[in-house]
Amino acid sequence: MSQSNTQNTASGTATNLAWRALCSRDDLVANSGVVALLDDAQVALFHLPHTSNGEQVFAIENRDPQSGANVIGRGIIGHLKGDLVIASPLYKQHFRLADGSCVEYPEQRLRIWPVRLNGDLVEVALQVE
Repeated sequence: MSQSNTQNTASGTATNLAWRALCSRDDLVANSGVVALLDDAQVALFHLPHTSNGEQVFAIENRDPQSGANVIGRGIIGHLKGDLVIASPLYKQHFRLADGSCVEYPEQRLRIWPVRLNGDLVEVALQVE
């Protein structure tokens, strides 16, 4: 099982999370993005099968904060300043896959979800109250 996009609380310990199946591993496209619906949110999933950290999957908000368009899943994956990033296809700003922060505009941020591959399923974690 591989896992990416981990979220922690300020104390450094994991929050209470419930894992939910979002799609099948077969729905993913290697080194590219696909988009799935999670309740009312569009989630862009990026599958990187061969990184220095092994196989990784990232779940990040699909809505570009600058344009308001749901296009992040169509962006180009790359490395910038030592980070894995996704370039927005419209205004070309770069978002870090690990935490959703924007390289060029610190005030812009995309929501991320903890995600893992569990057998044939892609699961995302939702915070439990």
